[in-house]
Amino acid sequence: MAKRWVSWLSFFLAMAVLHSADALVPAMFILGDSTVDVGTNSLLPFSIIRADFPFNGIDFPSSEPTGRFSNGFNSADFLANLTGFQISPPPFLSLVNSQSSLNKQFLKGVSFASGGSGLLDTTGQFLGVIPLGKQIQQFATVQSNLTAAIGSEETEKLLSKSLFLISTGSNDILSHFLSLGSFNKKEFIKSLSDAYDNHLKNLFKIGARKFAIVGVPPIGCCPFSRLSDDNDCCHKEMNECARDFQTTLSALLQKFSSEYEGMKYSLGNAHKMTMNIIDDPHKFNFKDVKSACCGRGRLNATLPCLQPIASVCSNRDDYLFWDLFHPTQHLSKLAVQTFYSGPPSLVSPINISQLLEVD
Repeated sequence: MAKRWVSWLSFFLAMAVLHSADALVPAMFILGDSTVDVGTNSLLPFSIIRADFPFNGIDFPSSEPTGRFSNGFNSADFLANLTGFQISPPPFLSLVNSQSSLNKQFLKGVSFASGGSGLLDTTGQFLGVIPLGKQIQQFATVQSNLTAAIGSEETEKLLSKSLFLISTGSNDILSHFLSLGSFNKKEFIKSLSDAYDNHLKNLFKIGARKFAIVGVPPIGCCPFSRLSDDNDCCHKEMNECARDFQTTLSALLQKFSSEYEGMKYSLGNAHKMTMNIIDDPHKFNFKDVKSACCGRGRLNATLPCLQPIASVCSNRDDYLFWDLFHPTQHLSKLAVQTFYSGPPSLVSPINISQLLEVD
């Protein structure tokens, strides 16, 4: 086990040299859940939400699990590539646990994202994951280290030009529906909005200015959620909650940017983009938008993607979903391409490429 951990850490340290002369921003910082987690949870000894086992990573260059909840790369990787980096920044915990110079990598970006986490501290609280609030505390540690290394003025300049990718909210909605208790949807969405507002204020206070934000996808259509319907249809109420939160989040960001000078953002409508694919999969070169590529049982979603109990599809690019919850590498790439250069109907008020051009 120790040998495997050392090998895993060596991989990330080797990939840490990710700054490119062509990078459009000096650094990239990533916060959120499993859609952008590049290995954080693999470093959490008590986390039960993990992806450091086969068949995860089967299409990664090393064909080994890296802690990504994917058959290969995830959204963080593809956005980093489009931004001019070779690969997404390494997990904060991998840097803290290593003997390498922290400040050098902090200058280029860090990932704080933790699978199973959410906007609310209560989301995933018994799963051994890092909620968004704690991720922001870790970012504050990075900011302090940078200030000590290069001074407050240079740190402020660096962070103001850096890109902050946030992908969160799905687990909050999913866990609420799984709690089996009744709840007021309007009040619940307000609680998520209030939490998001507080997190943004904290990030802004620390120095973040450019935000690439991904909305909540139609999680009622993931294979796990479809199991609740005898005909394998999407969970209507869950999707409505995700859709309504997109509307609320859009209004929140408009208000926030008008009140906090210098705050710029791009909001990707993951709900609408994904539903477009589900409604017309062949248009986007997908053949199966219901089943998981990796798993077992009905829709391949009764059991997790865990070797040797799971089966894995050979035609992975044909599938929308990798496992019972997560997108395939194919979908992650398409989503990032859409949010990077897509139209206002799918990403607003500007897309990410336009965001990167803003001074």
